[in-house]
Amino acid sequence: MISLENVTKKYGTMTAADGVSYTVNRGEFFALLGPNGAGKTTIVRMILGFSRPTKGTISINGIPAGRPASRKKTGYLAESHRLPPYLSGQEYLMRHASFCGLTGGSAKKAVGDILELVGMNGSEKKKASSYSKGMSQRIGLGAALLGNPELLVLDEPVSGLDPLGMRDVRVILEEFKNRGNTIILNSHLLSEVEKLCDTAAIMNKGRIVIKDSISCIVQDHETLEDVFIRHVEGKGIRK
Repeated sequence: MISLENVTKKYGTMTAADGVSYTVNRGEFFALLGPNGAGKTTIVRMILGFSRPTKGTISINGIPAGRPASRKKTGYLAESHRLPPYLSGQEYLMRHASFCGLTGGSAKKAVGDILELVGMNGSEKKKASSYSKGMSQRIGLGAALLGNPELLVLDEPVSGLDPLGMRDVRVILEEFKNRGNTIILNSHLLSEVEKLCDTAAIMNKGRIVIKDSISCIVQDHETLEDVFIRHVEGKGIRK
């Protein structure tokens, strides 16, 4: 379970997150949505312990965010992740396997299974410099999934993927969730969020403007995009 209590983050005079509170339960597929600059990446960075709140607390399974124990079973895919061009996809994943404590035959098997899962068999020995954006994204997702993390944090995981790739990622994430694991997703692709997620929160100007189940947020023949636009424009709940 991930818990945020009155989390505020300031950078000088700028407030990136302003009193954010919510809980993501174990096994939940949660989407954090908002326009550019809303504070989503700031929240993710604090959950992962890359930065600390100015005020408030964040915990993962009762452990304060930022402690090594809170990140031990966490996988992360950054929106702007880059593969070292001189490594092959297989070499990159083998390095990540070592970070998960996997060595020797166990690492090779885990990496082989991940390559098959993300559809990169046959391209795993090519240098990353030859990969398309979609291929790099698949390897990045594979790295996040190594070690069977209990919490998966994904920032725009379908960026650069064609419709078939998006479908493949959807299937992978649904399988991951069905094991009882937790997913936090940042994405601007609201149609995919609507298909995948149980709950969502929409941020604007550092604050949560709505948080609920997808089924409660999207009603009366609206789409998630309709709801998103209304709340970001400050029109709130439709009467």
